[in-house]
Amino acid sequence: MKNTALLALAAFASGAFAQSSPLRDGDIVFQTSQSAQSVAVQKATGSRYSHMGLVLLREGKPFVFEAAGVVQYTPLDRWVARGIGGHFVAKRLRDASEVLTPSGIERLHRASKKYQGRRYDLTFEWSDDRMYCSELVWKIYQRELGIRIGELQKIKEFNLTDPVVRKKMQERYGTHVPLEEPVISPVAMFESPRLITVLEQ
Repeated sequence: MKNTALLALAAFASGAFAQSSPLRDGDIVFQTSQSAQSVAVQKATGSRYSHMGLVLLREGKPFVFEAAGVVQYTPLDRWVARGIGGHFVAKRLRDASEVLTPSGIERLHRASKKYQGRRYDLTFEWSDDRMYCSELVWKIYQRELGIRIGELQKIKEFNLTDPVVRKKMQERYGTHVPLEEPVISPVAMFESPRLITVLEQ
């Protein structure tokens, strides 16, 4: 009963936040996911944050465009509630006023429609056939606005020795880990000097 009440309170609070959200089109949000791979991502990348998405307004309401199961639009309040403790950080381009003009924002929205519905990429490949969370946001910004938020790395550059990471890699790749595969991680984008923090909750 107590847990039910707490969940209801969290849902109400996140819903109220979404109604008065200060977030804008093009903001990037980060959270600690409760997914099965979250701990492995955290340990491999040395980051608290394991999931992210792109804020897009639809009929004035904030949604997070994300790769989770499939690439989809998730209402902001529902996205926030999914993260551990409802905690998240929102970041914005330093030069957002110059880049995210009405035309720039329209390009982000138009690009999102191209990727909607694609399956989540469990093996973190750089192909567009499937998408993982940071890849989705990085490619939209780079391809539509010519902006690289964070630099690509190769799988071999991450911490692959941790037992949790090794187990997850074995599940996904067996004995053939694509060590040279380019990857963009949530932490590489989170720490990019191109972004500034506009909200932390």
